[in-house]
Amino acid sequence: MPKLDRLLARNLGCSRARARELLAAYAGQAPVDVPDQALPFAITIEGKPMELHDSFHLMLNKPAGCVTALRDDEHETALAYLREAPLASELRPVGRLDLDTTGLLLWTTDGALVHRLTHPKQAMPRGYHVALARSFAALPPDLVLRDGHRPNVIELRVASEGDMHPSLVRPPDATAFASITVGDGAYHEVRRIFAALGSHVLSLCRVSFGAIELPRDLAPGEWRPVEPDKLPPDSNHRGYKERGAG
Repeated sequence: MPKLDRLLARNLGCSRARARELLAAYAGQAPVDVPDQALPFAITIEGKPMELHDSFHLMLNKPAGCVTALRDDEHETALAYLREAPLASELRPVGRLDLDTTGLLLWTTDGALVHRLTHPKQAMPRGYHVALARSFAALPPDLVLRDGHRPNVIELRVASEGDMHPSLVRPPDATAFASITVGDGAYHEVRRIFAALGSHVLSLCRVSFGAIELPRDLAPGEWRPVEPDKLPPDSNHRGYKERGAG
């Protein structure tokens, strides 16, 4: 059971000494254990109600032009949109999206969960909406990319612009749209698939990860909590990091 002063320090991003000072003014309460079933724990500190979390998961609708890295000297980071989220300093992305790729990016404070959901043996389906410079050829039964990679394409279909998620950037020179679901997160995989099919990706938006879908009413730069029971179960895979999906 986590200590109340430690929980408060983590959620406020302050020292445990400062957390104890705040708790001393909270009806004179000393640090106590918080049962797991009581989390998130509601508390009022300095007249402000807040919830204390021991772990947290969320989905961000990543805008174009920001990187998934926690720190970057050249570009804005996706983490900058999560400053007001619980346990913001402990959040880590589940995989990565490229600088100009938009859409669903999961974040969690659970490092083991990050490895589990991004391990290639998990074959976690990732869905994308795509704007293309031109139409693409039919998917062959056994597509092999130039580097020898064999992508796990679960579904690929031509789509209309009206079918696309609102967060997909619509370049003026886009002449075709598609929906694709792949079972891994290899480097630039979606872009390379369409290049192998004779087309060129102009913009890309991730719209699903496993069973989690990007809500159409979640605007770019906004985030929403994800309940733990919505996340895929443990498959005991470890040690892999997704690189620049899309």
